[in-house]
Amino acid sequence: METRKVQVTGGSTYTVSLPKGWATENGISGGSRIEFHPEDETLLLIPETDDGKIEGALDITGLEGEELMRAVVTMYVSGFDIITLETSQVTAAQRRSIREATQGLVGLEVIGETSGRVRLQDLLDSSELSMHNAVTRMRLVATTMLDDAVTALIEDDDELAADVVQRDDDVDRLWSMVSRVFRSVLRDPSAAAEIGLDRETCFDYHSSARQLERIADHAAKIATHAQTLGAPPSDAAEALEALHGEATEVIEVGMDALLEEDSDQATRLANDARRRLTRIDELSRAVDDRIHELEAQQAQSLGLIVDSLSRSADYGGNVAETALQNAAPKP
Repeated sequence: METRKVQVTGGSTYTVSLPKGWATENGISGGSRIEFHPEDETLLLIPETDDGKIEGALDITGLEGEELMRAVVTMYVSGFDIITLETSQVTAAQRRSIREATQGLVGLEVIGETSGRVRLQDLLDSSELSMHNAVTRMRLVATTMLDDAVTALIEDDDELAADVVQRDDDVDRLWSMVSRVFRSVLRDPSAAAEIGLDRETCFDYHSSARQLERIADHAAKIATHAQTLGAPPSDAAEALEALHGEATEVIEVGMDALLEEDSDQATRLANDARRRLTRIDELSRAVDDRIHELEAQQAQSLGLIVDSLSRSADYGGNVAETALQNAAPKP
């Protein structure tokens, strides 16, 4: 860490010198322009940017299927506005994987193709992307998925279960968008000003979005089991509904705490969500007591569903913990 003494020039102008090493490494010289980004008591400065598109290229030789799709997602989340995928000859299978990946990402489109190259571009302006709206949407979709997954299990509704599994893609799409915006904020302080959130709030939203993405994964897992199981006995179904109801309450109250602007109210809500977690263990044991005498395969599958509901509640508790940290007095 280096320190500099603030000078006053002209009676009203405050000046401070830049460390020479940092200036040299970033191409700063006489006449260069610096951007200043105030955040509460912090002042960030970076070399002035040209606001051009960030381009990146990736050699996809040998990449196929899920591995290629993951590579596209990684480039997108990393913040590249224009992505060029190159190889000696792009195969039909690679083109299908690339298109499937772009369909799962907000704003990314194929803008050009040749025999050895596919060019992608994010067509959305970062200022148009709202982390708040994305997280709120993730909350709605994830909790609805959890509701419908349990309903599909209890009512033996395979069609509803299949629909839940498909909706997991919607949550994944939003999660990738939140991750992309979060990384852009870390890399460029001006991005935070564009989306109207400070970096600490972006971190809290990103952390909570991850918990919601995991909840959606568990909802899809429950729905997958529901497609192979028959309806559970009425006493087990009743216990599962009670567990599901309490798990959902933990998630909802935790999210309410995260989005609450009044710090005192946010703290009360977050503590309420954390206290509810003690009830989850009790309800989980109640379900276990009702399924241990069932046929082994059914009992095992229902046990996995109990585990998914318990984990979903834990993720809601993690959101509440983030809300507590956000509501705490700032040093």
